[in-house]
Amino acid sequence: MDAMPLPPARPPAPFALWNLGFRPFFLLAGIFSAASMLAWIAQLSGLGGAYRYASSPLWHAHEMIFGYAFAVVVGFLLTAVRNWTNEPTPTGRPLILLALLWGLGRVLAAGPGFAYAPLSDAVFALAAAAAIARPLRQSRNRRNYFFIAVLAGFSAGNLLFYLAPAQGIRLGLDLLLFLMAVMGGRVIPMFTANGVPGSAPRRMAWVERAALGSILALLVLDLLPWPLLSAVAAAVAAVANLARLALWQPWRTLRHPLVWILHASYAWIVVYLALQVPALAGLIPASPARHALTVGAIGGLTLGMMPRVARGHTGRELRAGRAEVLAYLLVEGAAVIRVFVPLLAPQAYFAALLVSGSLWAAAFLAFAGRFFPILTRPRTDGRPG
Repeated sequence: MDAMPLPPARPPAPFALWNLGFRPFFLLAGIFSAASMLAWIAQLSGLGGAYRYASSPLWHAHEMIFGYAFAVVVGFLLTAVRNWTNEPTPTGRPLILLALLWGLGRVLAAGPGFAYAPLSDAVFALAAAAAIARPLRQSRNRRNYFFIAVLAGFSAGNLLFYLAPAQGIRLGLDLLLFLMAVMGGRVIPMFTANGVPGSAPRRMAWVERAALGSILALLVLDLLPWPLLSAVAAAVAAVANLARLALWQPWRTLRHPLVWILHASYAWIVVYLALQVPALAGLIPASPARHALTVGAIGGLTLGMMPRVARGHTGRELRAGRAEVLAYLLVEGAAVIRVFVPLLAPQAYFAALLVSGSLWAAAFLAFAGRFFPILTRPRTDGRPG
């Protein structure tokens, strides 16, 4: 008897946004980042009329940290944990529900209910932690258990923001700094070795311990009222992370945009730590240091990683196109202006803020416009994801 023919493989659905975590969260993060920044600078320029987007610079910071940056972190982890464990992470309806929960926080922050946004975001962070905890636990992937604690920490940071806004912002920034230091150490040398012919990035155990240990010490000290001790920790962290970056050979990456953006963004971590020393000592304002971390490091690293992850997980070539390079240059320009103009020409502070914010928004509009079709369409190789 002849074997019955197998039914033809079902073609992938033409709309793939809910196929894997990076897709909706990268796209939503990019669109939201641009829209939120444009609304903020419009308000500062007096173009918003009676409507107030958020209510203070602290709420602007909240939305950039717990809105934009945290969406990228969740999208990355939902995707990476599936790769690390070979276990499923939310797709389809569960992923839609996670995205809706994140979106609820953004709606609350933008309207009369903004005081409740941290609560919504705290629940979202716990839901995201639960989503990665199951596959990590089932696969006994103990090396990455700490990501569960980090996501729970973001939930605590949101609740802390509700009670003490400045402390909540500081905790959120420290958690992002720690995440970038950990993941940067894992992927930047690897991507450099794989993507830059002739490079030989190195890692030294004592440098790694000093770089990460000093950042952890700074995270703890930031919760205590000892700014001078924090300044010492920041100085040690700046030197250790500069040494770490030098071992990765950033000067060899200039012809490779997908790689140099990661090195340039990590360099902003060093700038942040170095500026924290005089800022904590009361010698310069805190804002330039903080924006070296938020605009330069967070903005640059997320813009550097999102195209790489999106291209790799949709079966496309790992090559930066014109839109990506434009976005990289725009965000680097935004960081330079936002950090150094207020330090060198304080009288131009407001103009620097508006120009930097406009460059930031343009960078993320370039990303969102280029990657909307990539993130919403199936993989080019027909594989799931």
